[in-house]
Amino acid sequence: MIISCSFSVEIGESVRGEDVYIIQSGCGEINDNLMELLIMINACKIASSSRVTAVIPCFPYARQDKKDKSRAPISAKLVANMLSVAGADHIITMDLHASQIQGFFDIPVDNLYAEPAVLQWIKENIPEWRNCIIVSPDAGGAKRVTSIADRLNVEFALIHKERKRANEVDRMVLVGDVKDRVAILVDDMADTCGTICHAADKLMSAGATKVYAILTHGIFSGPALSRINNASFEAVVVTNTIPQEEKMKHCPKIQFIDISMILAEAIRRTHNGESVSYLFSHVPL
Repeated sequence: MIISCSFSVEIGESVRGEDVYIIQSGCGEINDNLMELLIMINACKIASSSRVTAVIPCFPYARQDKKDKSRAPISAKLVANMLSVAGADHIITMDLHASQIQGFFDIPVDNLYAEPAVLQWIKENIPEWRNCIIVSPDAGGAKRVTSIADRLNVEFALIHKERKRANEVDRMVLVGDVKDRVAILVDDMADTCGTICHAADKLMSAGATKVYAILTHGIFSGPALSRINNASFEAVVVTNTIPQEEKMKHCPKIQFIDISMILAEAIRRTHNGESVSYLFSHVPL
């Protein structure tokens, strides 16, 4: 059976000479949302808008940023090309899976960081934050956790996945001392949550008093919600780059950090020709 799906977009008022911002996150029906975004960009461009900025809080296909096996696509580069060809003049996004994705574009890209909002949440919601340790669930996130640990003036640790033989299950090795401390797992993205749930068990068995997880993009597909409910987390905190209302109903451990003010301030500064770098280290009031 072949199902045909098409979008028809019509802009409801004149955008001639206007600075247009289109907000669309890469979540839910991701391919439909991406196609809708591309058509809207093109509709605004051929309606003579002066500039079209795509505000994409969660960049679609960001994980496919390199050719990690034979005949694998680099889909993040393809998405970048599609946005450029559709007519986007500028991209605003948040916490790209790899910062190098900015190099896939020939147009300006502002990659905002959730880190300032994360630091604020930790200080306001974890009373024992001065006795915490920031943990990366894999070696790839070491740079992210060291930055947060330095700004909180606390220590960091990381979990290394070790494979002894090709047919053996991965073994997680904790590098760092978490005994009698609050452990805060930090990552940019969680999908099925297998890694962070195993990491939480590892931290509790190593003597951590509490375990929190803080993630920028909470995709939560497949068995993610049941895994979080059964894991030993105090809370799993995500930003609302992806809407979380429905998932929070089924998983009381999920909390969210509102990053709408960061995006709103980025749009205001871009429109007025001001620097956006202030947002890399501050949360707008």
